Amino acid sequence: MSNTNPLLQQPKRRVPPGIIVVIVLVLALGAGVGVQYYRGHSKVEVTSSGRPEPTVITGPGTSGKGVTVGKAGAKINIDLYLDFRCPHCAEFEKDSGATVDKLVEDGTATLTYWPLQFVNPDSSPRLANAFAAAAANGKALSFADELYGDFSKSWNTDQLIELGKQLDVGDAKYQQALQDNTYAGWLESVGKAADDRGVTGTPTVFVNGKQLQGDQLSAEGLQKAVGELAG
Repeated sequence: MSNTNPLLQQPKRRVPPGIIVVIVLVLALGAGVGVQYYRGHSKVEVTSSGRPEPTVITGPGTSGKGVTVGKAGAKINIDLYLDFRCPHCAEFEKDSGATVDKLVEDGTATLTYWPLQFVNPDSSPRLANAFAAAAANGKALSFADELYGDFSKSWNTDQLIELGKQLDVGDAKYQQALQDNTYAGWLESVGKAADDRGVTGTPTVFVNGKQLQGDQLSAEGLQKAVGELAG
């Protein structure tokens, strides 16, 4: 009689490759759903509350004109063509946003936002319209900074409403503008103006009408370009 434990002689069972693939796909799908849920439900936490907000010189709604903020009479104007779903724009904001904000705050330059709708056919128009609604209430710069400050968010309508409330622009008019896509026509005119100027991607930056090249799209490059013109 053999003393061999039959449990130790169980043949190894191979998991068919197809099952492994299915398991991996299910896990990946679950992770993706979790990420999407977080993006759409994460808490809105404003970091720019209470800081000085530059004056909106030209608000949204004027056909073919961007939103200009700053102190009237500044010698320099920075044109910023951006898409609020553009990762490269988020990188530019992270690297150069503080420099731009300072140039606007100290009166060296005005800043003109040109919100475009290149990247995502759903969220790019929604965020551009929300930016316009906030700019109409005097909160262009803070609103833009917050959108890029938490780029991982979906920034769905509920989150945009909450952001407006925390920036003190979330009144009924603002919320109605979100629901009605009020600035769609104006955004189309901004896109056409960008096309006419030869803008083909975001971010694109002009300083007093001169386009910065790729290696100039940094805090140092921007500061140098402005310094050369400011004298």
